[in-house]
Amino acid sequence: MLNDVLYLWRNRERPANPRRCVKVWVKRCYHIVNLYRLLLRSMLFRWRGASIGRLVVLGKSRIEGKATLLSIGEESSLGSCKIALHDRVTIGRQVTINDGVILLTATHSLQDPGWSHKKAPIVIGDYAWIATSAIVLPGVTIGRGAVVGAGAVVRRDVPNYTIVSGNPATAHPSLRATDLRYSPVLWNAPLEAWVGPTPRILP
Repeated sequence: MLNDVLYLWRNRERPANPRRCVKVWVKRCYHIVNLYRLLLRSMLFRWRGASIGRLVVLGKSRIEGKATLLSIGEESSLGSCKIALHDRVTIGRQVTINDGVILLTATHSLQDPGWSHKKAPIVIGDYAWIATSAIVLPGVTIGRGAVVGAGAVVRRDVPNYTIVSGNPATAHPSLRATDLRYSPVLWNAPLEAWVGPTPRILP
């Protein structure tokens, strides 16, 4: 948590205008408790053994299983999603995962009379966006900048910058922009209060 706080302090907005300066500090004071809660949640998962990058927002994520199987890159934002850590889940940098998303790393074999348990990792590339209530099944890799539409069920890998939707998820002919340079966490009010209103990647 201390590293996150120091990082925000070093990269804080420094208004030259006195009125703007007062407004910024009032906003920081107003959001200080929420900022503490955001940073504390990430710190608690680090203590449990997860690899959590700088300025990660975990929201009210329901994360089940061994925290050591979870890795989240810098400035990624997770809403009220569910992650089942039967196997490794690797989430890149600047990833957005909306409310209601489910990441499943295990299932049962329908070919086995004993209904055996099988598991496989999930990998989510940098700048990927997984929209509300999508489900990602075991063994799937979602590429850099890929978009998974709301309510989609992803059973196969999604290539870089590809947009998929539906059940089963199918690709759209249009691709996402490739020169991505934003940070989803900087739209979060407690963080935006420190770095300012311009969405950008911090140095």
